[in-house]
Amino acid sequence: MPLMKAMQLMAPGSALQSVERAVPRPGPGEILIKVSACGVCRTDLHIVDGDLADGRMPIVPGHEIVGKVVECSPDAERFALGERVGVPWLGATCGRCDYCARERENLCDEARFTGYHLDGGYAEYTVAKERFCFALPAGGGDIEAAPLLCAGLIGYRALVMAGDARCLGIYGFGAAAHIVAQVACHQGRSVYAFTRAGDIEGQTFARELGAAWAGDSASAPPEPLDAALIFAPVGALVVAALRATVKGGTVVCAGIHMSDIPSFPYDILWGERVLRSVANLTRRDGEEFLALAPQVPVRTSTEAFRLDQANEALTRLREGRITGAAVLVP
Repeated sequence: MPLMKAMQLMAPGSALQSVERAVPRPGPGEILIKVSACGVCRTDLHIVDGDLADGRMPIVPGHEIVGKVVECSPDAERFALGERVGVPWLGATCGRCDYCARERENLCDEARFTGYHLDGGYAEYTVAKERFCFALPAGGGDIEAAPLLCAGLIGYRALVMAGDARCLGIYGFGAAAHIVAQVACHQGRSVYAFTRAGDIEGQTFARELGAAWAGDSASAPPEPLDAALIFAPVGALVVAALRATVKGGTVVCAGIHMSDIPSFPYDILWGERVLRSVANLTRRDGEEFLALAPQVPVRTSTEAFRLDQANEALTRLREGRITGAAVLVP
């Protein structure tokens, strides 16, 4: 049986282990993908650190996967051998519940997620349900495309939830923010970027991508925000964003995990401000964003790591020492 290299999480809170595993075989409706790049997402960090419970252990993390189809199950006919595909966080749903029927499959109670319930892309090969994979736009490298599969998709869904906001605040200027900022500027919005205190490099990076202003998260923007997107997993930023947002504005919490939101006076929510979350993504989000990205065009800033450097990439992400997105290359 052919073997492959993979980085495997045995238990939350432990380092990933380099292992050899059998190359998986595609089951019904699945394709086997030779991984060429896999982004390192903050959600991976939450899984490794144990912030997200109920995942499968052991697990191969990674859900920003780019690769080529090398085998298809007999009933998988959507992609041709050799075709480049992307695999996102949403890996399977029941297809029967009310959420699935109303195109809200991101809320399906039986949803299964790549790199959390299903082995992901921190490996040389992976399998995925073909119905949940995306054909990737022609052009562009595999490393540059990987962050689009989650950072890009979640950022896009959060931006849509901000409505027609013209003055847009972005809290936490990492992988998702650096992509959505480009889309927002392309749409003619004014972007205000909030970073960690003293992160001059991050603020400069935000301005280079078109931000009209950049400062630390404790600062007030030069004008009130119509909406704010929060990507940093810090509950206190919800209070800061509400204070900075106009009446009738929207604050979108775009992460899958966040520290507790501290209590705050009702008057900063009053005035028909809206506080909402983004939960996962739908396949429609992916189709819309992947069609939009080349029009902007979105340029991802990436730093490549070897597969066996996955722990180093996660550590640097945890410490805020990644500009743009980290990507593993088998």
